[in-house]
Order: sequence, then structure tokens, then C-alpha cells
Amino acid sequence: MSTRTLISPAVLARPRGRALYWSVFTAVVLLFALAFLFPVYWMVTGAMKSPDEIARTPPTLVPERWHLGGYTDAWDLMQLPQHLWNTVVQAAGACACQLVLCTAAAYALSKLRPAFGKLILGGILATLMVPAQALVVPKYLTVADLGLLNDPVAIWLPAVANAFNLYLLKRFFDQLPRDVLEAAEIDGAGKLRILWSIVLPMSRPVLGVVSIFALVAVWQDFLWPLMVFSDTDKQPISVALVQLSQNIQLTVLIAAMVIASIPMVALFLVFQRHIIAGISAGSTKG
Repeated sequence: MSTRTLISPAVLARPRGRALYWSVFTAVVLLFALAFLFPVYWMVTGAMKSPDEIARTPPTLVPERWHLGGYTDAWDLMQLPQHLWNTVVQAAGACACQLVLCTAAAYALSKLRPAFGKLILGGILATLMVPAQALVVPKYLTVADLGLLNDPVAIWLPAVANAFNLYLLKRFFDQLPRDVLEAAEIDGAGKLRILWSIVLPMSRPVLGVVSIFALVAVWQDFLWPLMVFSDTDKQPISVALVQLSQNIQLTVLIAAMVIASIPMVALFLVFQRHIIAGISAGSTKG
């Protein structure tokens, strides 16, 4: 069965058709690259302009004079190292707690088949229909009653139960070959041993995706950390950029935003192969 495309193989075999195809392909790729990369370029170079130039109309595409002091001022004046470290602690703890609980729950629902498992899963998925804003007040009252305000645990605990990531893990566990698990049971492996030695090593792609989702969710969250951390020294970078931007020049604020976005961009560039593999794993298995 032949596959129909916009350009037939006969046209691609001709020099003129091949040249036209590659010209259109290159133009489309460059157009999409420009659309995605130009805002990044504008933000990076905006921090290198003078305050007068950044407010000029019409704006300049290239800085007239390159000022690198905006980045050094942002690093020192806005105390970025401390707030970045606060964010790392909060995001890493939330990611670790979420991986432990969601993996255990997904494994139990997928392989242990508890009583009323489908009903429990349906209740978990039903929480996705509840707006996040409706849960802010109950979460805050709970955290306040436990005395966890201004404590990273106040970020970790609400992030532990994530219905979407739990369902993603369960669907992946459902597609694991049962023959391998049954062979481990015949060899005398218990449920925990099977989870640790067989299921988790086979689930590295989806675990990587869940980790990225958990990290990004905490890193970009603003409302909940703003409510939990009244102490400025313990606030994450998302809240600190807003709280400390009142008397800061615009170029310094833009530089701080650039620095704050570097960890997530670097994380994606380093683990992009694992992220893509984990996202596509569910569609290629089974």
C-alpha cells in the first residue's frame, strides 16, 4: 500500500522538484525557528541594553552598546543564588516525594489489582476536574494547622499526590510484559523485589518524564509559594522576582528572568532524548 504525500516520488526525482522541496522545507524550518527563538533573543539582549534604550520607541533590534552589568547587578541585588537554591530544594523534594508515592500507587493499581481498584482510580482521576484554585484555601488551612508555613515541606506535601502523573505511570505499567513479571514470581521474587529490580529499570523513560513534569510544576508555581512563604529569604525564584522588582531597573529585572530560566532550559537540553522517549513510550508499546 503506497503512502500518498503532497509531492510524488516522480516529482522528487527531478532536480527542479527536489530543489523546490528543499527550499520550501528550509524556509518553513527557519520560520518556525525564528518564531520560537526570537523572543529568547529579545529577552537576552534586552538585559544588555541601557534603561533608556530598552524603553525607546521604536525598539532597537541590536543593542547600541552591550552592557553586561545587568546580569551582575541582578545576581547581587536580587540575591539570586539564595532564591535559586530555595527553588532547587523545594522542586527536588517535591519531585522525590511524588515519584515515591505515585510509583507505589500506580504499581499497586496496575499489578496488585486491589479490591475496588477501578473505583479508586476513577476517584483519583475525578480530582483532575477540580480547579486548582478551589483547593488553595483547604491546603493553606491544613499547612497552617500543621505549623509548616515557611517550610519546604509545605511545598512537598501538596505535590505528592498528582493524579495525572499517577495515571501516566499506571498506563505504562499496564503495558509491561506480564511474562517477565510472572517469571520473576516463579523464581521467588516478592512484589517489592519485582517493583525494585524489574519494573523500575524498565520504566526509566516514563519516570524521567514524570520527574520533569514535577520539577517544572514546582519551578514555575507562583500562587502557592507566595501564600506559604512570608519570609523573603525562603521564597523561591518565581516569588522573589515579583517581590524584589519594585525598585529594580527594567534591564536588571529582565536579566534576572533570563538567569531564572536557564536551569529549566538546560534541564530540557540535557534530557531531551529521555523526555521524548518517555512521552512516546506509551504510544509505541502494546
